[in-house]
Amino acid sequence: MENFGRKKFPLVFAVTAAGCVIAAVLSLCLGAARLSWSEVFSSPETVSGRIFFLVRLPRTAACLLAGAGLAVSGALIQGVLANSLASPGIIGVNAGAGLGVTLCCALGAISGWAVAGSAFAGALAAVLTVAVAARKTAASRSAVILGGVAVNSFLAAISEAITTLFPDAASLSADFRTGGFSGVSPARLVPAGIAIIAALAVSLSLSNELDLLAMGEDTAQGLGLPVKKVRTLFLVLAALLAGASVSFAGLLGFVGLIVPNMARRIVGGESKRILPICAVGGAAFVTLCDCIARVMFAPFEIPAGIVMSAVGAPFFIFLLFRRKGGHSRG
Repeated sequence: MENFGRKKFPLVFAVTAAGCVIAAVLSLCLGAARLSWSEVFSSPETVSGRIFFLVRLPRTAACLLAGAGLAVSGALIQGVLANSLASPGIIGVNAGAGLGVTLCCALGAISGWAVAGSAFAGALAAVLTVAVAARKTAASRSAVILGGVAVNSFLAAISEAITTLFPDAASLSADFRTGGFSGVSPARLVPAGIAIIAALAVSLSLSNELDLLAMGEDTAQGLGLPVKKVRTLFLVLAALLAGASVSFAGLLGFVGLIVPNMARRIVGGESKRILPICAVGGAAFVTLCDCIARVMFAPFEIPAGIVMSAVGAPFFIFLLFRRKGGHSRG
C-alpha cells in the first residue's frame, strides 16, 4: 500500500483536485435563482451579479475552506492521538467551538474576529482536555473515543443551557447546530478564512514532524523531536482549523473522520501525502454535500450537515466493525 500510495500520489492528487474544481463550479451554478451569465460578467450591480458575488461566491468559498479545515484537523488529531476513529466532531472539538460561538451570541459579541476567536478557544480547550486526559490515564484508544464522546455531550449540554437562558442566542444558533452554509456572511468568513489558510500552510510544512510523532514518543525523542512542544503545536493547529471552520459553517460532523481515513487507505500513511489529499478532498466533499443539499428537495433546501451525517454515520459504523474484526491498525 505504501509503495502504491507513493507512486500513485500525483495521479490521485490530480483527480481529487479536478473533483474539487468540478464541485466548486457546480456550487457556483446551482441555486434557486437562474443566473444570467452575461449579467454576471457585465456588472456586479445587476441582479445576477449580486446573487453571484454576494451569495454564490462566498458560499462556495465557505464550503471549500470548511472542508479543507475540518479534514486536515481530523488528520492531525488522528495522528497525535494515534487513533483513526478520532475526529473533531466525535471527541468534542466541534462542540467546544460551538460553545464558544454560543457564548459570543449570548454576550452580543458577533463580529467576525470575536466569533472566530471564541470558536478557536472552545475547540482548543476541548482537544487539550481529551489529549491530557488520555496521556495522564494511559487510556486505550477506545477509551479515548468514549472520553471524547462524554466531553462532546457535556459541552453540548452547556450550549443548550445557554440558549435556554438567552433566547437571542438560541435564534442565532438554530441553524448553527445542524451545520450549513445558507447564511454565510463575508464578515464571519474573512477572518476565519485567514486563520484556516495560515493553519493549513503551517500543518503542511510540518508533515515530517507528524510522521515522527506517530512513531511513538520514545522513538521521536531519540530522533531529536521535542515531543511535548510538537504535540501541543499540532493540537493548537487542529483546534484552530476546526474552530475557524465551525465559526461560520456550524457543527458539521464526520468530515474529519471520513476524509482522512479514505486518504490513508488510498495513498498510504505518510503525512506529506495524507494532508494535501485531506485538504483538497475535504473541500470537494463538503462542497458536493452542499450541492446535494440544495438540489435534493428543490426548490426547498436542507442543511448540508444533514447530508454529511447521512453519509458519515454508516461510515463510522463500518470503521467500528473493521476494528472489531482486527483489520484496522488504528
